[in-house]
Amino acid sequence: MKNKYILSFLALASGVLLSMMIMANSYLARFTTPLTASWLTHGIGTLFSLVIYFFYLQKRKQQVQPQVIKKGKMIWYLGGIPGGFTVLLAAITVNSPLSLAGSIILMITGQIIFGLLVDTMGWFGVIKRKITVSDFLMCTLLITGCSLLIIGK
Repeated sequence: MKNKYILSFLALASGVLLSMMIMANSYLARFTTPLTASWLTHGIGTLFSLVIYFFYLQKRKQQVQPQVIKKGKMIWYLGGIPGGFTVLLAAITVNSPLSLAGSIILMITGQIIFGLLVDTMGWFGVIKRKITVSDFLMCTLLITGCSLLIIGK
């Protein structure tokens, strides 16, 4: 199992990169439109992903033993659709009175609440778990913090 500190750092770095991406995309949307900015962002992301994929293929060809690749359900490949909407909607909200901080905190709150719903219902093949008092307290504090951040501006 991987070191939990390394994984925590990678998750934190991912959050920083997400904020930077949303800020850059929203800035681009000021000069174009949110839809154009979203297309440009995803186009560049696609090209970058292809470059990484081709490097992966080159490395894989050098391996002696072939690895077994598990095939996923076709619906799992549709994850880019919510990602595209995330970029589009973030470009709109960041350039509004919510600004970057308000948009990010509301996005994170939405992710956590939806994540708890998925955990509770067992959707997408995850193991069902009950919502605890600490989960409810966390959501309450998040929503309170969001309200203070947005109202306080």
